[in-house]
Amino acid sequence: MRTPFRRALALAIVPVLAFSVAGCAKKGAKADLPYVARDVGTLYSTGKEKLDQHQYKLAAALFDEVERQHPYSIWARRAQLMGAFSYYLNKDYPEAISSAQRFLAVHPGNRDAPYAYYLIGVSYYEQISDVTRDQKITQQALDSLGELTRRYPTSKYASDARLKIDLVRDHLAGKEMEIGRFYESRGLWLAASLRFRAVVDNYETTTHVPEALLRLTETYLALGVPMEAKKSAAVLGNNYPGTDWYQRAYKLIQDNQDKLAKAVPAS
Repeated sequence: MRTPFRRALALAIVPVLAFSVAGCAKKGAKADLPYVARDVGTLYSTGKEKLDQHQYKLAAALFDEVERQHPYSIWARRAQLMGAFSYYLNKDYPEAISSAQRFLAVHPGNRDAPYAYYLIGVSYYEQISDVTRDQKITQQALDSLGELTRRYPTSKYASDARLKIDLVRDHLAGKEMEIGRFYESRGLWLAASLRFRAVVDNYETTTHVPEALLRLTETYLALGVPMEAKKSAAVLGNNYPGTDWYQRAYKLIQDNQDKLAKAVPAS
């Protein structure tokens, strides 16, 4: 799942990038850097230069060297986030997550902690796969973005995190629908209805609810509980009256009036 927020992500870290350091860039450096003692200014400024040149893998390696060679300096703290950001831009999301998590473990109360949480969340978010695959990463994205909004609800990253949470929830609902439709196509009505019910109950603000209500109407009729089918269709009509899903549910109910009449208890 890709969204055009890398520009915003880069702007968010401008205060860190703007903290310039005197020092000369070392030419010909490699991503797998051997240990050569260098002053912190040279390492950091070279890493920043490589980042500006879009050499993200090399920039990350240089920022990691700052942390390795000068672990107790103020630059080590900055380099951890810069390294995580470089890994993110290089699409090395596991390393980005690891670097940001390491920053939070050492500096949990730092003013840049919200950004570290955000970087973890969007790194998971970028790895979300289509609904036909396992959704472990999707759940991790949801959990990480949720952690950010709970801890720092007023931070400048929280509003974007909330938008992504809505998209992630829609994706997870889509997975439930995909499984439910699979079960329904094979006549496994109860298993299918449980999946569709989960969408209605747990993902009620997503785009999948209207279809889920139609599918519940179908599966409840197949299970021989027409009154439950009628209830699902009624909820669909009350909340999504102009949709094709409701038109289909309405037709189903009309076509099954005999079953509904028999289901009504005698007075």
